[in-house]
Amino acid sequence: MIPAYPALLLAIVCEVIGTSFLQKSAQFTKLWPTLGVTAFYGLSFYLLSHSLRVIPLGIAYAVWSGVGIVLVAMIGFLVFKQKIDLAGVIGLAMIVGGVIVVNLFSRTTGH
Repeated sequence: MIPAYPALLLAIVCEVIGTSFLQKSAQFTKLWPTLGVTAFYGLSFYLLSHSLRVIPLGIAYAVWSGVGIVLVAMIGFLVFKQKIDLAGVIGLAMIVGGVIVVNLFSRTTGH
């Protein structure tokens, strides 16, 4: 049995990898990237479900999606050479701030 927070961390990593494959799948027209999307998203949801034994759904999903959004934006910028403007950077910083606030100050996080 995987502890809740390592499961959540691995779920985030798998979601980010799956989303990166989504970019490479060319709208599901390329077989191997499409299989990568399916495999990594499936594993991500499986691991996310393990974290829900301890972490409330809303908190786990907020952390999973928030951290995933920021990591995917970074991969888009660094790997896929996608531009991000100041408003995008500010928005991503707000997401990071929200994840930090939830984890440090919420009594419902399951720590």
